[in-house]
Amino acid sequence: MQEEQSQLNPEAADNNDELYERFSITIDKGQEPLRIDKFLMQRLENATRNKLQQAINTGMVLVNGKEIRPNYKIRPLDQVVIYSDMSPEQTDVLPEPIPLNIVYEDEHLMLINKPAGMVVHPGSGNYTGTLLNGVAWHLKQIKPDLTEESLPRFGLVHRIDKNTSGLLVLAKSDIAMRHLAKQFFDHSISRKYVALVWGDLEQDSGTIIAHVGRHQRFRKLFEAYPEGDHGKEAITHYKVLERFGYVTLVECILETGRTHQIRVHMKYLGHPLFSDDFYGGDKIVKGTVYARYKQFVDNCFAICPRQALHAKTLGFIHPGTGKEILFESELPPDITEVIDRWRNYSQSVGKVK
Repeated sequence: MQEEQSQLNPEAADNNDELYERFSITIDKGQEPLRIDKFLMQRLENATRNKLQQAINTGMVLVNGKEIRPNYKIRPLDQVVIYSDMSPEQTDVLPEPIPLNIVYEDEHLMLINKPAGMVVHPGSGNYTGTLLNGVAWHLKQIKPDLTEESLPRFGLVHRIDKNTSGLLVLAKSDIAMRHLAKQFFDHSISRKYVALVWGDLEQDSGTIIAHVGRHQRFRKLFEAYPEGDHGKEAITHYKVLERFGYVTLVECILETGRTHQIRVHMKYLGHPLFSDDFYGGDKIVKGTVYARYKQFVDNCFAICPRQALHAKTLGFIHPGTGKEILFESELPPDITEVIDRWRNYSQSVGKVK
């Protein structure tokens, strides 16, 4: 049998901010007829019959480009594509009445502007108080019988880091989840971030192409692998918005959605995000050693004690109407105040080399 990505390896499971993967399998010409759920159970790590049947019923499993029934039997040379969550079972989500900044909502989906400091979903060390706990509460007020089995992760199809602010889209139905998951995988989602980075970028715009994967020694960190020997393909396009000498305001457009992608790619470029304590941006990277400058930077760190990164724009095809929609959110106060301070500082000292 020829298989492409027919099994999840540990890195593939945790190296995505997009929570659905695609698996493609070409059935061997000598394959005996077998129910597709039984066949996939043997091929996909962490797959359960319940997960597979749910994926089939929601149109997330295609054979020769078409949706199939759960009792479909695979045939020789069938082309099977699975868009699904085959990661290990997640922590149960306890509904909690947590305030959410919902910027848009209809029967198909909801857009939330997440504040910095809020974890997106429950996990090790964060079992309550997450955005998803609040989403579960909100959705169950609308539909009390809603469960994670009927709507996995209560509609969450992607995530952003705890200390990154900005827009997230969640599905409110199986159909919406299927459409959004496919758009994320096909890279047709429009995602623009605004970041403040250390240093004065040489080019006004550019593209960073380097695999992103877990650091070989420090497993909580991710690393850029430009030779593609580890991790997964990652592409970030950037454009300079404003220059302040020692720091630069940039717009980043994601073509792929790897964990910590922008943070890792900007560090790889030599311009870590301002105040990013994971990737070296929480110390003075560019500038003088004078006490006055150090005090200025420390004050900026105190105002924005997290990576200066905001998910500003999110656009996609609406799963209900089929029309393209685009949402934008304003930069939060901590980032805008730091930008203003750097703008004033750069003007007061003149052009900094």
